[in-house]
Amino acid sequence: MTDAFAVVGTGTGVGKTVVTAGLVGWLREAGHDARTVKPAQTGYPPDDDASFVADACGTDAAATCLRRLEPALAPAVAADVADADLDYDAICRDTAAALADGNPGVLEGIGGLRVPLADGREVLDLVADLDLPAVVVADSGLGTLNHTALTVDALRDRGLPVASVVLNRYEGRSLAERTNPDVLADMTDVPVHTLPPLSLDEPSAAVDGVRDALPRAVFPDGLAPDGS
Repeated sequence: MTDAFAVVGTGTGVGKTVVTAGLVGWLREAGHDARTVKPAQTGYPPDDDASFVADACGTDAAATCLRRLEPALAPAVAADVADADLDYDAICRDTAAALADGNPGVLEGIGGLRVPLADGREVLDLVADLDLPAVVVADSGLGTLNHTALTVDALRDRGLPVASVVLNRYEGRSLAERTNPDVLADMTDVPVHTLPPLSLDEPSAAVDGVRDALPRAVFPDGLAPDGS
């Protein structure tokens, strides 16, 4: 796809939704009709990533979720537990259509890349079938070198460009945190950026925090906001 990219994570809870909200809000503030697409939301309620993005951007037009499942499990597992139908071809088709409505469209991943999605396919398969460049979100602390490098390798093995890595909740308090950005950049040959912890009492703080902390180069080529 053109005019679309993915925000993927090294696992659950690393901050994909915060970074996605920030990037989409940044684009919208610059005049782009950006829209995030969540192919499937599990743990609903209370988890609702698309609603967080919409709240952060101040409009429901900024985000959509295609399927919501109650069990807080991988989508394929959640569908099995809930006796719900989850069809990979339909997910792929509907995600592509929803992304095409954005300018750009932004796919938010689900957990890590190897999370089972549906019909024996994984999140990585969806990103690859849609041919999306990726922004990788990772934890900033000890252990992130392995998880992040493997995630970048998995994307590249499928022929997908990796635009950047964002190390979330970066404070630089530990030696691991302080050395991780440069080491990861050397390991992956990908630009590595750091995002400090954000106070998210107001979801819009995600947009301000991401825009203020990250450079335009965090976006894939040709998809950065104009004039900012």
